[in-house]
Amino acid sequence: MTEQLTEQEVGRSRPRKEDARLITGQTNWTDNIDAAGLLHLAILRSPMAHARIDRIDVTPALDRPGVVAAFSGSDLADGMGSLPCAWPVTEDIVLPDHPPVAIDEVRYAGDPVAVVVARDRYAAADALEAIEVDYEPLPPVLDLEAALEPGTPLVHSDKGTNRCYVWPLKTGEDFESVRRRAEVTLKRRYHQQRLIPNAMEPRAVVVTPLAASGEYTVYSATQIPHILRVMLSVVTGIPEHKLRVIAPDVGGGFGSKLQVYGEEALALAVARRLGRPVKWTESRSEGYLATHHGRGMIQDVEIAANRDGKLLGLKVDLLADMGAYLMLVTPGIPILGAFMYPAIYKMDSYDFTCTGVFTTRTPTDAYRGAGRPEATYAIERIMDELAVELALDPVELRRRNWIGHEEFPYTSIAGLTYDSGNYEAATDKALALFGYDELRAEQHKRAERGDTVRLGIGVSTYTEMCGLAPSRVLRDLRYAAGGWEAASIRMLPTGKVEVVTGTSPHGQGHVTCWSQIAADVLGVPFEDVEVVHGDTKASPQGMDTYGSRSLVVGGAAVHHAARKVVEKARKVAAHLLEASEHDLEFTGGVFSVKGSPEARRTIQEVAFETFSSHDLPDGMEPTINAEHLLDPDNFSYPHGTHLCAVEVDTETGRTRIRSYVCVDDVGRVINPMIVEGQVHGGLAQGIAQALYEEAVYDDDGNLVSGTMADYLVPSAADLPDFVTDRNETPASSNPLGVKGVGEAGTIASTPAVVNAIVDALRPLGVTDIRMPCSPERVWKAIEEASR
Repeated sequence: MTEQLTEQEVGRSRPRKEDARLITGQTNWTDNIDAAGLLHLAILRSPMAHARIDRIDVTPALDRPGVVAAFSGSDLADGMGSLPCAWPVTEDIVLPDHPPVAIDEVRYAGDPVAVVVARDRYAAADALEAIEVDYEPLPPVLDLEAALEPGTPLVHSDKGTNRCYVWPLKTGEDFESVRRRAEVTLKRRYHQQRLIPNAMEPRAVVVTPLAASGEYTVYSATQIPHILRVMLSVVTGIPEHKLRVIAPDVGGGFGSKLQVYGEEALALAVARRLGRPVKWTESRSEGYLATHHGRGMIQDVEIAANRDGKLLGLKVDLLADMGAYLMLVTPGIPILGAFMYPAIYKMDSYDFTCTGVFTTRTPTDAYRGAGRPEATYAIERIMDELAVELALDPVELRRRNWIGHEEFPYTSIAGLTYDSGNYEAATDKALALFGYDELRAEQHKRAERGDTVRLGIGVSTYTEMCGLAPSRVLRDLRYAAGGWEAASIRMLPTGKVEVVTGTSPHGQGHVTCWSQIAADVLGVPFEDVEVVHGDTKASPQGMDTYGSRSLVVGGAAVHHAARKVVEKARKVAAHLLEASEHDLEFTGGVFSVKGSPEARRTIQEVAFETFSSHDLPDGMEPTINAEHLLDPDNFSYPHGTHLCAVEVDTETGRTRIRSYVCVDDVGRVINPMIVEGQVHGGLAQGIAQALYEEAVYDDDGNLVSGTMADYLVPSAADLPDFVTDRNETPASSNPLGVKGVGEAGTIASTPAVVNAIVDALRPLGVTDIRMPCSPERVWKAIEEASR
């Protein structure tokens, strides 16, 4: 009889199962994959932000050593359609064609114009310089406001406008009437700079054709193998059942690999044409140009309140930079944030409008948090401004307006129903850990002394909608796909367990957490569970990983599938024990008869008996395997309070984070160690936006921060020690009570840091600093305020 474990797995800080292979180098990154006769693909990219292609000649590249083929956009146009946009947010949205290789016109620096295929990657890259291209320069379109003015140059001349869409959301009382009765109104403008994702593993794709059957296996460093398979079929016309997509080990994504890229379609098209395996791997500098960017918007925010601090209404007008084309979910990213600007606060009116704008820059799309960090930044920055206007402590202003714990479930002014939360408890715990009152007292003393190094304290509360899932909600938002997730449990004859999941991890710890969930439900050892993922043949159903959805949808589906296995096994166990199903108890993986504990069968024994099928109930199929497809009724809503103390040197502008405390509520925690890692990673990226990172273009539309030498990514040495803790209010939207955690740190940390910097410098007259708050920008803000 197999020994059963009684200790609960859920809640344990299990070291990740995935890591042994990763840290010993036994990985299978896409770039590691080889195949007989493998060819390498290189892409010639436009050096200009906007130009007409007058002439292109790829034939000189064919004379270079090792070159097998070379193609222009026209050469590849037959049999390859436009890259997809799955989120046309309005009926009248402008949807320009997006060819994987430009044919007549380039629209951003980095737009592909030709492809070379060679026997090794170096020969392919060297041959690019032989291709002859004549460009006729066109005016770049870079300024979001100017792009909408009459007579401005057009990114897509056939569309007659640079306006992509206008998406409104107006709820509650009319904002104009609220403004008239408000005792205080404030208007502020905030800029969300463009950010460039920096996953540890560059993007890569390998395509291997099987000519005899017309089948293709696509290996890609992607977050979305199932979605990629569907979309590649649409773009290339290859039947979906002839495509197999595998996401092997994927070294991070942060949204940048939530995409259907032209390079993936190109590799597939070239492999089909040549009948040979093809590989493409981006260089770092190429990735800066060609991997989609994040953020990029102007936020005009107006808040209305009474003198006692009660919020009355919020008005938000966004200009969102789409870049040159609409990629997979480009238009929808700002819309995700639309529901989060009211955050945790009660108010009578909400007026939101987003205008999407085409520019001649790299397209934008999902980046960690995807719309929610931008929303949290705007509301938390202007809440601090309102606190100053009303002479209130910023924490006290928030207390006067947030949703009380006794009010859940609560439908926000934006129309979302928050199912659970306790903002008071999270904030009180954070304040105690931070030493808020003591730091305020120190700040006051340092100000009295006139210290040149100022102390600032930043507050950021947040909630977010994550677990992007309810299919009917996605339908109403005009999103093309559903939000369900699939899982299946296979009980093997030897008692081991295979969990097949439709989510596709790229560093989150799915294998470990899914093993913990299944082990608890089935009562089997954690070590006996294996998780299968990332392969559309081994795991044929799934909606993949993004938007902090994996645990709350995919993990919950695993739980449901495991429960089904138990119920199937119960029928077999009852038959073997000659008892009624209703008389069986199931604890720790053992079925026993009530009142007769000696009459028992483990679930592993049941699995073997089912495999042998010698003595099954009449009419029962010889399997206890089960699957479950889950489509939740609601999002999940993690929340928390983040506090940051900074020291700002007024003589140099240098900012140092002295302490950072956060208390997050992510519902029930499956693995505290993994949650801690997710929070730390999120904090690093949110702090990076506040202090370090920015995609910078010159007046001609050239990316001047196009390498790691120019684009500042913080290292561990640039970040403080974090004090993290949790409050726990289980979610009611899933059986595990879990909420998302992957994006929480990024959402909350950016305004906490910037609020702290402005708080330090406010006595000097500084009320805002445009991100990133580099020493130069901080110093200039001090100088301008002094004048």
